[in-house]
Amino acid sequence: MADGGGTITARGAIAREVGKPAGIEEFTIDPPGPGEALVKILASGVCHTDLSAKNGVFGTDYFPFLLGHEGCGIVERVGEGVSNVVVGDKVILAWRAPCGNCRFCLTGKPNLCAASLNAEQRMRTHDGITLQPVLGIGTFCTHTVVHSRQCVKIADSLPAEQMSLIGCGVMTGVGAALYTAGVEAGSSVAVFGCGGVGDSIVMGAKLAGATTIIGVDLDPRKLEWAKGFGATHTVNASEGDPVARIKELTGGFGVNYSFEAVGNPKVTEQAIFCRDLAGTCTIVGVAGPTSSLESLPLGKFFDLGGALRVSWYGDCLPTRDFPILAAWYQQGKLDLDAVVTKVISLEESDEAFHAMERGETLRSVIAF
Repeated sequence: MADGGGTITARGAIAREVGKPAGIEEFTIDPPGPGEALVKILASGVCHTDLSAKNGVFGTDYFPFLLGHEGCGIVERVGEGVSNVVVGDKVILAWRAPCGNCRFCLTGKPNLCAASLNAEQRMRTHDGITLQPVLGIGTFCTHTVVHSRQCVKIADSLPAEQMSLIGCGVMTGVGAALYTAGVEAGSSVAVFGCGGVGDSIVMGAKLAGATTIIGVDLDPRKLEWAKGFGATHTVNASEGDPVARIKELTGGFGVNYSFEAVGNPKVTEQAIFCRDLAGTCTIVGVAGPTSSLESLPLGKFFDLGGALRVSWYGDCLPTRDFPILAAWYQQGKLDLDAVVTKVISLEESDEAFHAMERGETLRSVIAF
């Protein structure tokens, strides 16, 4: 809670050891500095990237760290020079905030910003260790401090649980379809991996006007969920060659757009070769640093043509796109209610990771 204008005492999920359950601990936060904001978290999505970070997939130098990067909350304090938000604003937190000055921002490509803005590291454990928040924000907690430009204002009436998911998984999926791949009306799409991000790609493809949307997964339950979000067909990859099945569903040609939302090299290769001539394959799933495509047949890839792309955060601009997605939710075009499988407490966050691994949830959301 806030303590006048001084140090904040907060409570959150802190990962101290690789692969071990995160502990729920109190920690302190110094007041926000210039250009920064203290945010009281209302809700946070439990994303697979947090699980990967906790398991050391991205290395171990950042331990101990504060989990969470899909958050919605209320601005509780602001530092000097903050003008884009005021105390009391309801905001979605973005883990990327373009700086406006790097080589990409200056050439009109802020979605590729090479110097994304973050707050100074102002959070410390009870034993004096400086905490690294996941992706620069940290949202499995009662309070966090971020750069003010990581705060995107939304209407007070919008539900925090659903809005938190726009901050990463939903934006990543919808943006991959609309911006990275540029799905066109009347086209065909295959989405490999029908979890929270994959189903957001399905929704994005539907918004773009795709008329054939094929969900691919190993889990029958996830395939049923994909139908609810707009998949016109589903393929269970455990029952045969998914590439052959996708081609059967597309007149023998393959799809115009494929998406890999798993982070698995074998699945990536399937996504590449399920395309029609000159189709676009977009990699959305985060593979580990040691993953590689060791046997990609380059001649076959060349003959197929098209494009292989990587989607970072759906190539979004949070200040532009978060309000758009929030409006689509209000208009019934984005079914975020269905993405929220379960609302949980902070103490249940570790079990939420296990439920994710078992395929029982699209998104658990921590509510404060």
